[in-house]
Amino acid sequence: MIEIWIDGSCEPINPGGTGCIGYIIKNNGATIAVGSQTVGKGEGMTNNVAEYYALIYALKEIRRLKLENEDVFVRSDSQLLVNQMNRKWKVHATHILRLVHEARNLAPLSRFRIEWISREENEEADQLARSAYKKSLKEGKVTIQESKKANHNLEFFLKKP
Repeated sequence: MIEIWIDGSCEPINPGGTGCIGYIIKNNGATIAVGSQTVGKGEGMTNNVAEYYALIYALKEIRRLKLENEDVFVRSDSQLLVNQMNRKWKVHATHILRLVHEARNLAPLSRFRIEWISREENEEADQLARSAYKKSLKEGKVTIQESKKANHNLEFFLKKP
């Protein structure tokens, strides 16, 4: 059985920050793939978009490894993603709809399961997404000034009148 843990984040603000993902893929308990990277920045980027990208990238890796005929069990701490993928919740955001279709097309239909787990149970994938953001800061993909400006905008937004 293939197990996948995914996480997506939008730092330092959501929406509009830098989208980062992390995923771990295990085959019968042994780690066979790990992914961590930035997937976008600015307008349109949210933690939900990043979550879907984490799922899509992990499912593409499953196909690259030619494991799409195996039982695939995904774990995510995003209730939105899990409930939309399980068709329990409707997709209202049009920018998410394209990602839902792509994820569903990549998922091995009869052998695919996805379930919600708590953030604490998803710590490894969460750390991978966080490390992608830190790496983007170091590489200059996101400048400290952009990060400070985003934090300032968030603080202004959260202040009570």
